[in-house]
Amino acid sequence: MESNRQMKFRILVLVLVSFFTKAFASDNFPKAQGVTWSSFNFKSMLTWSPKPTNYSYTVEFSELGRDRERTPHCIRTMETECDLTAELKNLKATYNADILSEPMRGVNSDLVEFPHVTSERFSPYSDTLIGRPEFKIEVNNYERKTTLLVTDVPTALFKNVNERLNIRDVFGDDLLYKVTYRKAKSTGKKEKISKSSIIELTDLDQGVSYCFNIQVYLPSRALEKQHGELSHIQCSPEDGTSIFEEYGMGVIVGAIFIIILAITAIIIVIVMCCRRRKQPKNTGKEGLPLNGV
Repeated sequence: MESNRQMKFRILVLVLVSFFTKAFASDNFPKAQGVTWSSFNFKSMLTWSPKPTNYSYTVEFSELGRDRERTPHCIRTMETECDLTAELKNLKATYNADILSEPMRGVNSDLVEFPHVTSERFSPYSDTLIGRPEFKIEVNNYERKTTLLVTDVPTALFKNVNERLNIRDVFGDDLLYKVTYRKAKSTGKKEKISKSSIIELTDLDQGVSYCFNIQVYLPSRALEKQHGELSHIQCSPEDGTSIFEEYGMGVIVGAIFIIILAITAIIIVIVMCCRRRKQPKNTGKEGLPLNGV
């Protein structure tokens, strides 16, 4: 009976010590708040608040189910952000992170476990926002097509020191482009999905100005994260091509030849008519008027 009381007393003491220790730790090392992942073109940042005063933060991260890792520039830092772009090497993996509130550099503490907050899960491949693409417009009225030449958006990732990766290097066949277009003087819109960065449109009215928007489209993602940022709108010129581009040199030469033939024929007819009118009337064999008998 006495041993049971002693056991309960010890448990109570341990609980109280743990409670007051955590309360002391929370007062001296406040927990991070508003822990958020943000990622743009694969530049992946972890941010939080508030700005520390007499304590610091340490970031620990890992793929789900693996051991925690630390990056040197986010250990006992006084900042409220940590750039993990280079650390998240497996882009398709899912990660989470802990933000620990610890003493400042050079300050010791008897605490074994420091206050910490765990982030939401994050996957660079599935969650990073892709920025707006840039593109050029080429109009070829002779072949009756408009071509959009899209520049694949560069990322914050590097294959090596001097070679930056673009989104096609990362997404491969998962990368599509969605084109939204309309006549410049109309509000009705059409869409086209393209696997290529060279997008050809052949259903446009010739000589009419069209306006285009382009954005990255990733149908393999969750619905709310399938689209990248919309590009700046660009419009094709109206009647901006020469007659040679519109009809082709062969057609123009043929037309000129037909016109020359027609003019020549007209001139010949006019000349012949004029000659007939100038011929004298028949007045006799010698050209003298005949005397009456």
